[in-house]
Amino acid sequence: MKNILENPARFNAIDINTWDRKTHYEHYLNNVRCTYSFTLNIDISSLAEKLKSRKLKTYPAQIYIISKAVNLFKEFKMALDGEGGLGWWDIANPSYTVFNKSTETFSCVFTTFDDDFAVFYDACAKDMEAYTDARTLFPQRDMPKNLFAISSLPWIDFTSFNLNADLNTPYFAPIFTIGRHFDQDGKKHMPLSVQVHHSVCDGFHAGKFVQTLREISMGF
Repeated sequence: MKNILENPARFNAIDINTWDRKTHYEHYLNNVRCTYSFTLNIDISSLAEKLKSRKLKTYPAQIYIISKAVNLFKEFKMALDGEGGLGWWDIANPSYTVFNKSTETFSCVFTTFDDDFAVFYDACAKDMEAYTDARTLFPQRDMPKNLFAISSLPWIDFTSFNLNADLNTPYFAPIFTIGRHFDQDGKKHMPLSVQVHHSVCDGFHAGKFVQTLREISMGF
């Protein structure tokens, strides 16, 4: 997959008047503005074993498997263009948090998604290293528009997590929060909270995403 900074991601416009979800979109956008979230545990036993054998870090791999699943579903790549028109990006890049231990604050950093794990892992690890001591929320310049959010709470093995955002402009990209790993019944689990906007993503789409994410993790 080419670097989108060299080959910018394409925005695919949706004709609302012919879209099957027109009434759903308008209802949850105008009448009942609604996001929803859910928390689940992802079995990362196979992933953890392979990372350990290769002496690789967990966080870049977590970002990769989430990003790979996101990029398989247009419902998870939705956005508005400059004129308020709805569409989806052909590629979505992860924006994720990097913790600064000295200041006990974090920065939001992005890495261009690449379907090749080795390519993405190396780029992500380098970005994390480059900005680990950053002292601003957004240390990178010229962040692209085709982003979705991932944050990590490695201090909490939560069973539920809900992000409350008061936004005047709808935010259609999914938001993921990763919790601290825990072992249960001989398997390693990753708590994951997923938040989406109901106007562009229904439970059916969320269910397909979760199934795909689990398959990616188990087959890593």
